[in-house]
Amino acid sequence: MSKRKLTRRQEWRIEKIQEERSARAAKRDSVADEFLNDGQLGVEQEGLIITHFGTQVVVESTNEEGEKQEQRCHFRSNLGSLVTGDKVVWCPGNPMGVVVAVLPRRSALHRPDPHGDLKTIAANIDRLFIVIAPYPEAHANLIDRYLIAAHAIELEPIIIINKSDAIDEKIKPKMDLLEKVYRDLNYPVLKLSAKNENGLSDLKKLLNQKTSVFVGQSGVGKSSLINALLPDAQLRVGGLSEKQQGTHTTTSAVLLHFPEGGDLIDSPGIREFGLWHMEADEILEGFIEFRPYIGHCKFRNCSHSHEPGCALLKALDEGKISQTRMSSYKFILQTLIQH
Repeated sequence: MSKRKLTRRQEWRIEKIQEERSARAAKRDSVADEFLNDGQLGVEQEGLIITHFGTQVVVESTNEEGEKQEQRCHFRSNLGSLVTGDKVVWCPGNPMGVVVAVLPRRSALHRPDPHGDLKTIAANIDRLFIVIAPYPEAHANLIDRYLIAAHAIELEPIIIINKSDAIDEKIKPKMDLLEKVYRDLNYPVLKLSAKNENGLSDLKKLLNQKTSVFVGQSGVGKSSLINALLPDAQLRVGGLSEKQQGTHTTTSAVLLHFPEGGDLIDSPGIREFGLWHMEADEILEGFIEFRPYIGHCKFRNCSHSHEPGCALLKALDEGKISQTRMSSYKFILQTLIQH
């Protein structure tokens, strides 16, 4: 896929944006240096970024008494893009602390921005919970997009069928088919309802001792699940916002703790994201049942659509690959090419 040529006006806009970013970074660095040089900071300690607001982050750490404490911190631009879930080294201060280093990430979730650049939106995640519901109607290609993204960064995907109480006779055959498709592929599938709390205990067990995110289209009940699991979540988010002098939290990722252990990163930025940054080979690899047949087609440049000797089409005919997944693969690949 060839890149689209930019107009002179678009090039000018990109240059202007880069200049503005450089200016903001320089300003942030000067503020951080001021705090570092005034000698009023405490000793270095490790902490966890629990939310990010513009040029500042909120860092959580544990004091000598074993209690969790939070403080707003500045950070230098040479640390890169700090995100919720990052583990850092920081120095406490009054009223602001300073982050001085970022510890290596074990995983990072990215989302392409409108300009095609990858933006890191959360770090150190273990599990990706894909939330679907009978309404708005679930589609395999949407589920598969999230599965592809999860496999690409080695996250464990788990599918949640929420609003199970709303499954009527009209939508039941489709929901049963989707459930069977993914259970047959050995993906964990939970069927529950945040409304009447059926199945929540099973979900809590999977969330325990892990850092997780919920993804899925609007209206499937992600917020209802969070509120059912963490009734004080809204109070917690509001408190963090208040510390930021009224900064809105709707576009900021927030890390929430479960009483039994484990964390949840909640952010609009992780709920829906595209695959524009991925190559066709990566899309193919994202379908786990396709992997045994990759590289076994008669033709090296096989498109897996009509060629004789295609290993994937043969597996489809033999029932080793479902038509649902093959149709999903072709649809996703086509949208990737069109983009």
